[in-house]
Amino acid sequence: MFYCRENELSTMNKRYKKNHFEFIVIYGRRRVGKTALINEFCKDKPTIYFSALNSSSKENLEALSKSIYLYQNPSELNAPTFRNFEDALDTITNLAKKQQLIFVIDEYPYLAKSEKSFSSRLQHLIDHIWQNMNLYLILCGSSMSFMEHQVLGYESPLYGRCTAQLKIEALSYRDIMDFYPNLNCEDLSLIYGITSGIPHYINKLEVETTIDEALLENLFDTSSYLFEEPQNLLKQELREPSVYNSIITAIANGASHSNEISTKVGLESSICSKYLRSLLELGIIKKEIPVTEKSGKKTIYLIDDNFFRFWYRFVPKNLSIIQAGQFPRIYERAVKQHLSDYMGLVFEKMCQEFLLKYYTDLPILCTNFGQWWGTDPKTKKQIQIDIVGVPVEGNEYIIGSCKYKNSPIGVDEFELLSSYSKAFGKGSRYHYVIFSKGGFTNGLKELEEQGKVKLFTLEDLYLIH
Repeated sequence: MFYCRENELSTMNKRYKKNHFEFIVIYGRRRVGKTALINEFCKDKPTIYFSALNSSSKENLEALSKSIYLYQNPSELNAPTFRNFEDALDTITNLAKKQQLIFVIDEYPYLAKSEKSFSSRLQHLIDHIWQNMNLYLILCGSSMSFMEHQVLGYESPLYGRCTAQLKIEALSYRDIMDFYPNLNCEDLSLIYGITSGIPHYINKLEVETTIDEALLENLFDTSSYLFEEPQNLLKQELREPSVYNSIITAIANGASHSNEISTKVGLESSICSKYLRSLLELGIIKKEIPVTEKSGKKTIYLIDDNFFRFWYRFVPKNLSIIQAGQFPRIYERAVKQHLSDYMGLVFEKMCQEFLLKYYTDLPILCTNFGQWWGTDPKTKKQIQIDIVGVPVEGNEYIIGSCKYKNSPIGVDEFELLSSYSKAFGKGSRYHYVIFSKGGFTNGLKELEEQGKVKLFTLEDLYLIH
């Protein structure tokens, strides 16, 4: 089944129906569903599909030759190799003269790195031949930095040639409902918290009865795909996977500032920064600052990919017993009783996304929602506000709290939030919101009736439109 990419698919089909040259750039982190989107779009359309290899120019020419030959001769297996890329591209030009043709190059960075002149060849063809033809060119890549700089960037030979670009993001927490329409909100949230909204991981988790059973069978088992995934991805994408593994482990264990990370890993700060940049480009980690401030000393590093965060939280410390096949007997105390704590940060991001994308009745328009942390000038203690909504204009702010606990939240949480807003001190007026998985006490509900705070349950995140 194909889920949740209706907007991207609609954009691609609208451009196809225009019946003239199109050049679409599609990029996004690995496993996010780029190839599935392209395959769905190309279904029942004349297509030459070439997936580039992380190999030599010669082997890529052989693979491209086979893709072209199979398009012309679907029943033949043995494909002759073109003398060079110029001949291969000339053949595509001639084929596109006969009918509307889609030409896909998946994993384009592999090809461009093995054949340095390929982007310039494409530029020449686009400028002098293809722009007047009914050819639909798609370049797709998982290396986001390469696609943004070497394909879309100002210094690229292809700069300014694309007619559309699609950055494919992970799915929203609400999109999980399309995969599992019969699950309750708590289970949907857990699946999102484990998979990070990556379609490939959602499918591989294979929740059939309970999430506990799915985790034991499809993640906490050495024969399962997801058990090997983080290490395989690091080996596939990076030259020194062991170093990157150490950095991710350090961040997972609480190191958040660059100097803390470099000290734990045993690297010089400048060298560690290069590794951190690579992990940022892959979308595995992210840099975060208090939402109202600019980058500086308060910058911290966090694991952005929930799947990596979940894996590094629970697998390494239990590795021996997982490998011994005995993990089911300790799963309850090793994982399940810690899920509420693990889901705290996930829930914060869900609540921020809810306010930004789905809730339309906010008292002010906001440009962004995020965390804020700093020092309380009165107590001299560090405080953290789960949600701060930054206004489009003026100095009114949204101030919010998120609690992923089973027990109801009471008036004391509102009072704490009110005191935090005074320490935040950037606004003339604050609008308070509190999110709670376990509901609210009658006292807090009375404050909502008085208009002092707006309350949301976990179910509200899925049901309010």
